[in-house]
Formats: sequence, C-alpha cells, structure tokens
Amino acid sequence: MNSHLRPGLRRNDASLPRVNPGAYNSVMASERRAPVPTEIKLHQASRAMELSFADGTSFRLSYEFLRAYSPSAEVRGHGPGQETLQVGKREVGIVEVEPVGHYAIRPKFSDGHDTGIYSWDYLYELGANHDTLWQRYLDRLAAAGASRDPDPNAKAPKPAHACGHQH
Repeated sequence: MNSHLRPGLRRNDASLPRVNPGAYNSVMASERRAPVPTEIKLHQASRAMELSFADGTSFRLSYEFLRAYSPSAEVRGHGPGQETLQVGKREVGIVEVEPVGHYAIRPKFSDGHDTGIYSWDYLYELGANHDTLWQRYLDRLAAAGASRDPDPNAKAPKPAHACGHQH
C-alpha cells in the first residue's frame, strides 16, 4: 500500500511515512495544554502511529484505536450520548496524513473516514489514557455484541484517495 503524503510531510522509507509536527507549531505556549509532537511515524505493517513529544513522552497508538476515537462528529456525535460505536475496524489502515494548521493532523483511513482532526492535545490525551480508553472500547463492543473484525458480508468501502474523496 502506498501512503500519500501532503506538502510538509516526509517519508524515510516506503513503510514509514513521517510528519514533522514541530514545523507547523507556531501556537503560543500559553494556549497549549500538552507538549507538541516532535515526530509522528506511521508503521504500516503493524498499523500503528508512533508519536514522540517534546517532553520526552512517546506513545504507540493502533490505527484501530485512532479510528475508534476519531474526534469527528461522525464518531463523537454532536453531544453526550450521540457517540457511534465503531465496529469492524481491526484491519483499518491510514493511507495519508495531512497537517492541519499549526496544531493538528487529519489522517485519511482506508475505510474512507477522513473528517477527524486530531489536535496535538487530543493525541497526547489519547496516548496518556490509552489503556483505559482501549478497555472502554472493548467493553462497549462486547456490550453491543459487536466485533473488531470486519463483517465478511459487508460491501467493501471504496478506498480514500489523495484528493480527499472516494471514487
């Protein structure tokens, strides 16, 4: 799978696209709650995003976890209790990552989802609370009788393209 990179993103090798978020950071320190990432790596084989932050903290978050906790209205809803449980996302990939201003990234997932804007603060929060959030996700799946595995009878989504929409 080829990952598409937007301007400002760099790739060291075919399996490890990278973004240098520090290059996009001009937000005043007083407006930030969490450290800024110094490096973001996508590990396509293991389907994980590795984040290193300026305070020395690092996290490794699966694409499934990131997709399940997308900050988009499609996933979170527009208020408490409107969340949509994400099922069948075990095999989801990230096909592209775009920087958003000086404060976030927008991953494009292989299932076509591309509306979540992940701020540096949100990514740090996801990493710091990973174990609790992951267990909550697994518990919600179990309570719904749902699976992390894709439905073998479901129509396959069209892959997301670099142009931002599906063909």
